[in-house]
Amino acid sequence: MTIDLDSLTYNAQGLIPAILQDWRDGTVLMMAHMNREAIKRTIETKHVHFWSRSRQELWEKGATSGHYQRVRELFVDCDHDTLLVKVEPMGPACHTGEPSCFFSLAWPTAKEYKDNPLPHARGGVIDRLYDIIMNRRKHPNDQSYVSTLMQGGQDRILKKITEEAGEMILGSKNQNPKEIISETTDLLFHMLIVLGFHDISPQELYQELTNRYGVSSYPKNKNKSEDTHG
Repeated sequence: MTIDLDSLTYNAQGLIPAILQDWRDGTVLMMAHMNREAIKRTIETKHVHFWSRSRQELWEKGATSGHYQRVRELFVDCDHDTLLVKVEPMGPACHTGEPSCFFSLAWPTAKEYKDNPLPHARGGVIDRLYDIIMNRRKHPNDQSYVSTLMQGGQDRILKKITEEAGEMILGSKNQNPKEIISETTDLLFHMLIVLGFHDISPQELYQELTNRYGVSSYPKNKNKSEDTHG
């Protein structure tokens, strides 16, 4: 389906809000505005373009920083008044250097997180679980299974991988969907512990999958910071 630009609902200034989302892990990266020309340029070039309300001009995201946002998919909501652009980021989306513009936690409070690290707005449950694993590694707790496993060393961790993989295989052989889901979840959890042991983040796996999926990369220019999205 091709977007009919005439079917979109623009505001009085001829603009429509556009939300950027990381195609790899679902992170909401930023929100800015597009006009008809920005949408056309985004579709034609497969690089995100916006309309700057402060400068009153069209601008290509990443043109000054090299942190382009390569378009993978573009969606319009049910009311045709908001766009969702799924992208492969070629660098941080935020002009501050953060991956996402949403990195200041408004709720819940830090106290409610207790010993868990405060989350960034990136990723989903896998990234949150990895953050907790890394927190347990950096702040060992005798009551924590992850801390105990980490302190047991690499061989103990890999032994658990072997055990969980075997149980997942048995679940598959038993043709039991509930067992497969449970054992695969256990295996995935322990795989995240292996990643944490080696300081490898899930983000690096997402990028490797992206590379294998055939998405080309771009040279990065780190000499100049990205303009704000005004």
